[in-house]
Amino acid sequence: MKFRSIKDKETGIRKQVEVPKRIKPWWFQTEEGKVCVSIRYGACTIELAKGKPSIQVDSAEDLIKALETVKVAVEAGDLDTQIELASSSLGSGFKR
Repeated sequence: MKFRSIKDKETGIRKQVEVPKRIKPWWFQTEEGKVCVSIRYGACTIELAKGKPSIQVDSAEDLIKALETVKVAVEAGDLDTQIELASSSLGSGFKR
């Protein structure tokens, strides 16, 4: 949920109203019905292997197992190089 400032038409007073926040899905389904998910760092997609920006699994249940595997890889430092690349490319947009 997020808050939005809305002006009351009758009184003219502004008040904060809680409205639902739209959540964009971070996964998608292929035409064959398989589930794909990309790992992102900010606006950058992290390539898990050369030329492979997403994980494809047969079902949503398998997706949980795949994400647990990615979590273990991140904790072990296996994706540090890819995260550092994404971090530097993302940070370069903020420099003057």
